[in-house]
Amino acid sequence: MASWAALSPSIVEYFEGEDFYRCGYCKNESGSRSNGMWAHSMTVQDYQDLIDRGWRRSGKYVYKPVMNQTCCPQYTIRCRPLQFQPSKSHKKVLKKMLKFLAKGEISKGNCEDEPMEPTMPTMEDAVASDFALINKLDIQCDLKTLGDDLKESVKSEEKKKGKSSEREESNELIQSQDMEEKLDSGEPSHSAKVHTAPQPGKGADLNKPPCRKAKEIRKERKRLKLMQQNPGGELEGFQVRCQPPSLFPPKAKSNQPKSLEDLIFESLPESASHKFEVRLVPVSFEDPEFKSSFSQSFSLYVKYQMAIHQDPPDECGKTEFTRFLCSSPLEAENPPYGPDCGYGSFHQQYWLDGKIIAVGVIDVLPYCVSSVYLYYDPDYSFLSLGVYSALREIAFTRQLHEKTPQLSYYYMGFYIHSCPKMKYKGQYRPSDLLCPETYVWVPIEQCLPSLENSKYCRFNQDPEAVDEDRSQEPDRLQVFYKKAIMPYGVYKKQQRNPSEEAAVLQYASLVGQTCSERMLLFRN
Repeated sequence: MASWAALSPSIVEYFEGEDFYRCGYCKNESGSRSNGMWAHSMTVQDYQDLIDRGWRRSGKYVYKPVMNQTCCPQYTIRCRPLQFQPSKSHKKVLKKMLKFLAKGEISKGNCEDEPMEPTMPTMEDAVASDFALINKLDIQCDLKTLGDDLKESVKSEEKKKGKSSEREESNELIQSQDMEEKLDSGEPSHSAKVHTAPQPGKGADLNKPPCRKAKEIRKERKRLKLMQQNPGGELEGFQVRCQPPSLFPPKAKSNQPKSLEDLIFESLPESASHKFEVRLVPVSFEDPEFKSSFSQSFSLYVKYQMAIHQDPPDECGKTEFTRFLCSSPLEAENPPYGPDCGYGSFHQQYWLDGKIIAVGVIDVLPYCVSSVYLYYDPDYSFLSLGVYSALREIAFTRQLHEKTPQLSYYYMGFYIHSCPKMKYKGQYRPSDLLCPETYVWVPIEQCLPSLENSKYCRFNQDPEAVDEDRSQEPDRLQVFYKKAIMPYGVYKKQQRNPSEEAAVLQYASLVGQTCSERMLLFRN
């Protein structure tokens, strides 16, 4: 892994003009338009700055859609993991995984296969599709509801209350607590041992349960559920019935929902049906773990491409796999203030009972974890591995943030509002979309109304706002020409070619002033 002080500059080869491709989303034969360049090498900071200007990589090919011309505008989207709370459907996926690992249970809900995504393109037409979270659709997969469990808990607690009410209360404190509970829940007090039948017109029959409001019933059910979860502890400020008061003040009981980490890393019983682990492996054939698992990982990729994308065997060979998912321009960096794993490209491997069932390809950058691709074993589609891996990557970003505070975002690739199967990325909230003109981040809630009216939108509402990093001094751009590094002003005098000058100026405007001064533009 390269040291922080010995980093070489990024070297890119820009392809002038705009490329036209068949769109992988709306199937327009020549509707997809983009600018592209080949990254011979790239620092993680340069790539971070590029994706913050709407660029994205596929292998070593880095491309930027022409947003106001392409048929399906692709907006860079990022999630804010520090404020992320899993939705109900996310929790179902995590609980489904835990049940499968613990008991081998497979959900009997109506699981639909994930919608088909664009087939795997070659490098030349890689810009036609988004490879960030191509499979991470929040598929509709219903789990068995917790209604039955809740009913059983209510019955169990009612039996306990019936038994405990027959005991003699040992002190006034507990008696008063019982009374408060019963008054709050609307239950009759059991302190009156004998009830006399009421005379006609003299009030309610005390032998019958009183009528209660629906709100009170819901509160009682919630209380019983909490008691079931914590039978020996405190419950919303008062002790469980029939327990003597503690000599020490009770600990504050948080009523907050379970965090993402609580749901993911819930402990499994010793007798769990399956063994599961996630390994982070650097994308490098010099890494022994990556090298030893390459064959199994490649076989999984072939199985996935053929089953999910219907690719013929000759289109998902080892060369394509290596070029697309194992070849990265990012130089591995391990600065002292960075995350323990360092920066660069990684395979996050999901191992079940000694075999790989899914691989998430990610880039760890100075300010974010950027998801590149996911492939998995189709035999385990019932686990919703696309959603599960996205949630694991969000949790991973939060973990890295603990040591590296500036690393606090999770980039999900492109959001395509005009493509129904790509709108799911907006479900991981809070999230932001990148304004394609001023390159500022705007909360997705503010963008959606505009996208309903037009495919292409400028999200920044300030009409006077401009691209703050636009190229203003192209002569300071660095050019790598004939094995020599020179400012563009010197290179321009040697070339005196109007078309070459137009291409270089276009490149500078797309990558911005900061990157154009740091990166080396390779010219033949």
